[in-house]
Amino acid sequence: MRVLRNPLRHKGFSPQAGLAEGRLIDDPSEPLNLLRLCPCAKPTPLLEILGLAGALGVGMIYLKDERERMGLGNFKALGAAYVIARQAFSQVDDPDSPIDHDQIKEILRGTVFACASAGNHGLSVAAGARVFGAKAVVYLSHTVPEDFAERLRCMGAEVVRAGNDYEASMAVAVADAERHKWILLSDSSWPGNVELPTRVMEGYLVMGAEIVDQISLPPQYIFLQAGVGGMAAAMTILFRKRWGNEPVIVIVEPEAAPALIDSICSGAPVKARGPHSTMGRLDCKEPSHLALAELARHADFFVTVTDEECEATVRLLENHNVTTTPSAAAGVAALHHSGNCRDALGLTAQARVLAIITEKREGRHKDK
Repeated sequence: MRVLRNPLRHKGFSPQAGLAEGRLIDDPSEPLNLLRLCPCAKPTPLLEILGLAGALGVGMIYLKDERERMGLGNFKALGAAYVIARQAFSQVDDPDSPIDHDQIKEILRGTVFACASAGNHGLSVAAGARVFGAKAVVYLSHTVPEDFAERLRCMGAEVVRAGNDYEASMAVAVADAERHKWILLSDSSWPGNVELPTRVMEGYLVMGAEIVDQISLPPQYIFLQAGVGGMAAAMTILFRKRWGNEPVIVIVEPEAAPALIDSICSGAPVKARGPHSTMGRLDCKEPSHLALAELARHADFFVTVTDEECEATVRLLENHNVTTTPSAAAGVAALHHSGNCRDALGLTAQARVLAIITEKREGRHKDK
């Protein structure tokens, strides 16, 4: 396992790094208030599994379980769908007055949201668009399994295959959205694309706020998996706000897609190189600029895990009645396979650790 103690902790990147300008929102009040209007919105559980803690060599493991989030089966239900709902209700004259179902379906009629997706972000865009009468166009690389594309079509989205990786599909989505005057709803950010990705990450804060309310004792270590880094950054800024500098925050990436750790080492955002990873949700070779900037300031360590390590952790979790995918298990995998790195991380057998199971495994759907 590759381990990097963050050399940019507290100070962040220099102004010459070329990052997009902007800061993430650390207040979950707005998404929490809006979610109260959604009948299927309720907190997901925080699991405490003593037997698993023993197998992982720590005193306690808390698992935030996002497998049943709002019927979509993953945490990203809190992101793009929240942004779409926020836009919809901004067009209602009196959002506090009752709105019937037929009105809701017409609020965004004629609006088109486009996105690239390595997985669950596309589901969130499709779900939000369907509720409010908009159209979703989701760009998938050719490496995304067809059964996932079919799930999107069943939710009313138009699926466009483009490129051999997430970055290539994103490039086509950006070009098409500009040409057709669609709304690009990305979960990544770069110069010129900041506002909506900021709001996507604002939605993720709900998950962190729930954890703070649910947990019995604050964790000493937090392991957060990352693709472009949006979820990890949102959780990091919220936990720093609520718990200060005490928890050690460890950001976990696939060995095949170390975009964040390579950017931290380089002192500027870079495109990582590597083969395809079975951690398909995390197989992103370029970081979100806003997420990268926050993680540079607030994360303590960056680590990578292999596909084989995550597969082994999936099997371990199954033995403890937690069925999920390699992407969702990546944070736990870093703890599971910390081995000789435990001294570097400062991990002890008494540590209280928090990790997030970010999605459910859908039938035979493979996470790649």
